[in-house]
Amino acid sequence: MNNEHATPRTVRAKVVYFVWNNVPRFLLLALIALVFILAGAIKNKSELIAAVKADGLKQERPPINAVTLTLQPGTIHDRINLPGNIEPWTTLSLLSKLNGTIAEILVREGQKVKKGDVLARIDNEDYRIAVDRAKSAYELAKAEYLRDKAIYAKGVIPTAELDTNKTRMETARADYENAQLQFSRCLVLAPMKGVVRKLDAKVGLQLAVGDPIAEILEIDRVKAVVGIPESDVTAVRGIDSINISVQALGDRVISGKVHYLSSSPDTEARLFRLELAIDNSSGEILPGMFFRADIVKKTVPDAIVVPFYSVISRNNEQYVYVEEDGVVQKKNVRLGIMEKWAVEVVAGLQGGEKLLVEGHRDVEDQQKVKVVKAAADMKELTL
Repeated sequence: MNNEHATPRTVRAKVVYFVWNNVPRFLLLALIALVFILAGAIKNKSELIAAVKADGLKQERPPINAVTLTLQPGTIHDRINLPGNIEPWTTLSLLSKLNGTIAEILVREGQKVKKGDVLARIDNEDYRIAVDRAKSAYELAKAEYLRDKAIYAKGVIPTAELDTNKTRMETARADYENAQLQFSRCLVLAPMKGVVRKLDAKVGLQLAVGDPIAEILEIDRVKAVVGIPESDVTAVRGIDSINISVQALGDRVISGKVHYLSSSPDTEARLFRLELAIDNSSGEILPGMFFRADIVKKTVPDAIVVPFYSVISRNNEQYVYVEEDGVVQKKNVRLGIMEKWAVEVVAGLQGGEKLLVEGHRDVEDQQKVKVVKAAADMKELTL
């Protein structure tokens, strides 16, 4: 009994004893390792089968019908389109220069007048009498001066008396000229060419100095006024002319020359006043008409321009598909400025490539397509 349970003494005996006692543990570890190996192999095999199956389905899928556009360098503009309204070039309020009663009105509101045309007549009887009185006083003073001047030459009167008479004559002449001036102001004349917008004067109305008589608008040229956002002021400052389309004239396009840009915002919306000088010799453009200003801030020549709908945006990524030999390739792009339905591609494409513009949302990278139409110009896409 003691010999059977004795501890092995030699190294070989110890090894044999250890292995014999741990055989079940070794078998269990081996089985566990075998299970993991088999599970990994099965998973890899499943993935391989799935990939082969997906590739087979992809190969078996019929080609997608597509329309392509051959890319060519073109020009694109960075522009803004803003509303505005027409204002007269000059608005002149005509005020009375004397006291009097309106005797006659010779124009009507809306009438065109030329410089010097008579608009109204103020009762001039008092002023005519004043002219006659001043004329008589001047003629008397003049006659006395000339008489004294002849006597002075003979040494009869002193120099001081002659000078006094001369001053009296010159004062009388000034009074006469002033009376004539006041008399002339009884005719209210148009100071410029324009249109009578408003008539404040009425027959029989008693006027005082400074009372309004009429308002005249100069519209042979007009101002097209636009509010420019603060972010666009720098770009607009370097522009010489801007096209506008006047809605009331059937959206007719008219070119205006930049006349004035305010140095500070004129409204709470922080819009800077831009005035365009517009020739209106035909008189068709009227104050108050609305228009749209097409302001080109920047022009990029030789740009790669694509329809904006051909660009796909997903997960902060923008890309397009190009076609070559019936197979599409995905290309990431970086976009620039946009104009109407076109957008500039600043990186990712080059001239000569064939861009998918239809069918691009139904394809995947390296998929076959059937090109049903190949456009050489973007204009063909709008037909």
